[in-house]
Amino acid sequence: MSFTVSEIASALKAEVFGAGDIAITGASEPASAGPDDLALAMDPKYAEGLSQGSARAAILWDGADWQALGLEAAIVAPRPRYAMSGLTALMDPGPEIAPGVHASAVIDPSAVIGGGAAIGPFVVVGAGVSVGSGARIASHVSIGEDSTIGEDALIHAGVRIGARVSIGDRFICQPGAVIGADGFSFVTPEKSRVEEARASLGVDTQTVNASWTRIHSIGTVKIGDDVEIGANATIDRGTIRATTIGSRTKLDNLVHLGHNVTVGEDTLLCGQVGIAGSTKIGNRVVLGGQVGVSDNIFVGDDVVAGGATKIMSKVPAGRVMLGYPAMKMEQYIEAGKNWRRLPRLMDDVKALKKAVLSDDKDD
Repeated sequence: MSFTVSEIASALKAEVFGAGDIAITGASEPASAGPDDLALAMDPKYAEGLSQGSARAAILWDGADWQALGLEAAIVAPRPRYAMSGLTALMDPGPEIAPGVHASAVIDPSAVIGGGAAIGPFVVVGAGVSVGSGARIASHVSIGEDSTIGEDALIHAGVRIGARVSIGDRFICQPGAVIGADGFSFVTPEKSRVEEARASLGVDTQTVNASWTRIHSIGTVKIGDDVEIGANATIDRGTIRATTIGSRTKLDNLVHLGHNVTVGEDTLLCGQVGIAGSTKIGNRVVLGGQVGVSDNIFVGDDVVAGGATKIMSKVPAGRVMLGYPAMKMEQYIEAGKNWRRLPRLMDDVKALKKAVLSDDKDD
């Protein structure tokens, strides 16, 4: 693919300076940029790299002197990192999936495939499935019976979508994700040791000799529009009602949602986040990598939790949380200071104890 500097600037709604007709075939860091690359020098700290590379055009920070930097053309965007979104979307061709249905795909006769859809090799589409127009489905994807995939979806290789799953428009799913597997839900004939421990907070729990019996998942998964699911993420179907993900929410690689979880709109779940069953996550929530959320609790709108935070109880809207167990960020920072002071505090206590015992002996 090739774009002129002016075409790129127009797509980014940014200002262009200099020779807008220069053809660009790729994007690069400044120091390694070739003459046909657009150098990404969006901060003054990258200026030195421009002299090391051979880029003729670059995206620059606001106020940069592009001519002094030896460039023939420049694009200046008011929010450079946001411009990266538009630039990468423009230059990303996506996977190559031939139009139409590949000869090796297995499509149930009752399935409905929308116009302009592209279905790759060894895809299996079950009975009663509806695939929206313009959808692109890469190789080795399976879609269970009575599921619905919206328009303009992009489903990468090896994705598994279970039965009766409903997915909105412009869905993006990375390789290996599993949507609609059974939830992890088991019960014993008598009250289990886990139930006893929870009720007594771990005091005097009795050993129960009983095997686990499956509670089947007869619910489903419902996903809104413009949702993205990362590689090897797993979303369990609900036990009775649906596990749900709101529109414009993004899940990173290896995220796991348990059965009956509800995730709101515009929420961001980073790598290895795990949310236990029947928990509700609000709108515009951001959970950093490896955050864990306990079952049957509520995390309010606009909550931010830093990496590896463990949320054990409900969190009111708007809080920033850190730590294990999770606490407000300012409390966690203060607690961290106190933890570092503990060795010195213990030395002081020992010294005081020694002084008191010495005084007692003198008396």
